[in-house]
Amino acid sequence: MSDGTAAHRVVIVGGGFGGLIAAQALNKTPTQVTLIDRRNFHLFQPLLYQVATGALSPANIAAPLRGILSKQKNAQVLMGEVTGFDLAAKAVLLEDGARVPFDSLIVATGSTHHYFGHDEWAKYAPGLKTVEDATEIRRRVLLAFEKAERVANPAEKARLLTFVVVGGGPTGVEMAGAISELAKHTMRADFRTFNPATVRIVLVEGQTRVLGAFHEKLSAKAKTALESLGVELRLDCHVTAIAPDHVEVKPDGGKGETQRIETETIVWAAGVKASPLGKLLADAIGVQAGRGGQVPVNPDCTVGNRPDVFVVGDPRQSARGRRQAAAGAGPGGDAAGRVRRGGDRAADQGRIAQGAVPLPRQGDDGDHRPVEGRGREHGLQVQRLHRMAGVAVHPHPVSGAVREPRDGTVPVVLELPDPQPRGPAHHQRAPAGHPRRVGRATGVGIGDAPVCVVVISEYPNIQE
Repeated sequence: MSDGTAAHRVVIVGGGFGGLIAAQALNKTPTQVTLIDRRNFHLFQPLLYQVATGALSPANIAAPLRGILSKQKNAQVLMGEVTGFDLAAKAVLLEDGARVPFDSLIVATGSTHHYFGHDEWAKYAPGLKTVEDATEIRRRVLLAFEKAERVANPAEKARLLTFVVVGGGPTGVEMAGAISELAKHTMRADFRTFNPATVRIVLVEGQTRVLGAFHEKLSAKAKTALESLGVELRLDCHVTAIAPDHVEVKPDGGKGETQRIETETIVWAAGVKASPLGKLLADAIGVQAGRGGQVPVNPDCTVGNRPDVFVVGDPRQSARGRRQAAAGAGPGGDAAGRVRRGGDRAADQGRIAQGAVPLPRQGDDGDHRPVEGRGREHGLQVQRLHRMAGVAVHPHPVSGAVREPRDGTVPVVLELPDPQPRGPAHHQRAPAGHPRRVGRATGVGIGDAPVCVVVISEYPNIQE
């Protein structure tokens, strides 16, 4: 801690879930918080696939960081590109040559696309991590339909109406399903030279099942749902080549020949790696970064022998050597809590040993405080964000209780304001303040505005 004459300076790099939660957790504390991000807005990434298929506008899932933190008097937002760290002088280095001093540093820089040594594929198969990625994918998807309307050659029309999604994780599954709904429902009557319902959607996954990190029952349900939407699954296969007009796929284990899929539109959802800043920080501290650039952290989220440097979210590697699977909002709050307590590692370790400070869990990304209930019941797991432009996520556990499913999952709920709910029938309108049930969830209204409750997906509740 600094002496009593000046506030403790906390610099947070990254305005995603982990960084934003850390900043908010330091509200009304004797600290001066500086949040640095190369963008001046927070992006709700779980809904990027909706932007990529035209269901939502980018403005619906982005909110100005300054607006979110406007009432937090001890917080300042700086837009800048971080290029390095001077840990000896305790300063963050920016691209324009500026230096931002700190007493405590929290790095929450997220992740980026991982092409597994084939970065040249990026121009043909964009990933889905930014607003620009989403709008580019949307442009390519819609342009493929427009070109198909004007093409007379059947083979070329079939190529234009073939969409390949590489990766069967949550992003890939969501994208494949959303493209199917776009073609077979939203635009089913919009074209004259072809039937949009006849589009071919191919999902390529290297594992033997989709959603491989999830419980097998969820994977089976996802597979059934995708097949009912007409998605063609290529499981236990890997992409060997990507070109402007085709993808080459080879089954694993020498089970078959390489297959060529003629296509105009390819979406990459096969993997992510930590932001390059993670490796820069690891090198500066003298610890070995993981294969994907993740930084190994101590149980209290600090790095190496630096009690003043924290890493949360995607750049963070657990003690067991696995990358943290979720956005890291929970660890972000844990890091902020340790800063509030004065950065005393010895005291923290004692509290952890006594069970007073819970260790971050693999996949921890939200508020898990239970609401009233009986037996093995959990509160609703929700992202703790304030109102965003067009999208509001409930800032505290919704009243009611959700019985823990047998497959170990916890539902995630997002609330969208009326009057224009979008998407399939898992939106349910209700009068203001009136409880409504969607699946296993029960909620209440936000203020005087009627809301729609949307069950986006179910994330695994995995403990280390």
